[in-house]
Amino acid sequence: MTVDTQDSGAAAPTVVAPPRTVAAVRKFVAEHGGSATAVVQPIGYAGVRITLVGADGVLGDEVVADIATADAVVDAVEGVSTSGWERSVTSIVTPRVGHWKKMAGWVANQKRFPKARNGLG
Repeated sequence: MTVDTQDSGAAAPTVVAPPRTVAAVRKFVAEHGGSATAVVQPIGYAGVRITLVGADGVLGDEVVADIATADAVVDAVEGVSTSGWERSVTSIVTPRVGHWKKMAGWVANQKRFPKARNGLG
C-alpha cells in the first residue's frame, strides 16, 4: 500500500470567527479602554477559553470550539493582542466588584462548611 504524500495544492480551510463572539469581544474592548489582551487557553472538551484583560484591568471571557477559531476571533477584533499569563498582564488585572462571588458559585453564599476530612480541621 502506498500513501500519496504530494501536496495536492488545496489550501487549508479558512476558519470563520463566530459573529456573536466577535461582537461580544468588540463590546468588551469598547467598554474597557479600547484595547485588551487575550490569553487563549484550551479547557478540554468544552473548547478553548479566550480570557480578556481590558486596558482598565477588568476580566472577561468567551469560549469557542478550538484554537483556530480563537485565533480568528482575536484577529477579527481591532485592539486585541495575545499573550500568556505574563507579569505585564497579571499586574494590571483588577476584577470587578463581586467577581469572586460569581466565580465561587454556590459556595459564596454558604454560612457553614463541613469539617475537613484530612484530620487538619
